[in-house]
Amino acid sequence: MARNRFHLLIIDPQNDFCDLPADYCPQIAGQVLQPALPVPGAHADMQRLAALIREGGAGLSAITLTQDAHHHLDIAHPVFWQQGDGSPVAPFTQISARDVLTGRYRPRQAEALPRVITYLDALEASGRYTHMVWPQHCEIGSWGQGVHADLLAACQHWEATQLSVVNNVSKGSNPWTEHFSAIKAEVPDPSDDETQLNTVLMAQLRAADRVFIAGEAGSHCVKATTEHIVEHFAPADPAKLVLISDGISPVAGFETHYQDFLAAMRARGVQIAQASDVLAELHANT
Repeated sequence: MARNRFHLLIIDPQNDFCDLPADYCPQIAGQVLQPALPVPGAHADMQRLAALIREGGAGLSAITLTQDAHHHLDIAHPVFWQQGDGSPVAPFTQISARDVLTGRYRPRQAEALPRVITYLDALEASGRYTHMVWPQHCEIGSWGQGVHADLLAACQHWEATQLSVVNNVSKGSNPWTEHFSAIKAEVPDPSDDETQLNTVLMAQLRAADRVFIAGEAGSHCVKATTEHIVEHFAPADPAKLVLISDGISPVAGFETHYQDFLAAMRARGVQIAQASDVLAELHANT
């Protein structure tokens, strides 16, 4: 058993977020499946993290994998929306409350309009994100929702050798709110406990001596999760968080958001390290 409680938290290591090479993409019924929202560099990130687990897993007390789990109809998917003239809304469209109030964009379900405006007002009041319509991604039960093959195999190896179970955390199944963070939704739904603060995961992270964080994407889900962890930690605790810089990549076009996030976390005491540095620390902890 590891001398120190080292916890590896990997955010959304899913096929839909990985820039997979062709031989990682299966063919089903004559159709080659492709990642829906590939993050440049994510495939290499997953391979480095898989190697880290295989080579240093004996130094880990816990591994948590978070996974997006969306319905086809979701407030962050194009199928939810239409333009004012009834035409489709393209992925990567940003929508503000004003856009909806003026009729530029509207939900396809007319009766959803009041709830959508309330949601967008709350999201904008938080000052964290402008609502984005993403490509349909990580749909429940799909190949795209599944964990990257190399990382999955490494986690299975860790379970078999350490006789411990990987903690899987699902998020995003409420279609009315964006759920970037594994800690809570961007706008928690009062009627849905799964969108509220994940007190179980927070307790596990607080109990660790060290929390290593990696995954996708650095500009969104890693960013949101880490920010929420820091927000709910005691003032001195962010120093035990370590972002694995070569195990995280941002969504294309959001590189500045990622760099700003790293700078903000450094200012709060969070450490930045490469996988090779983490591996040395894990070896020393066996």
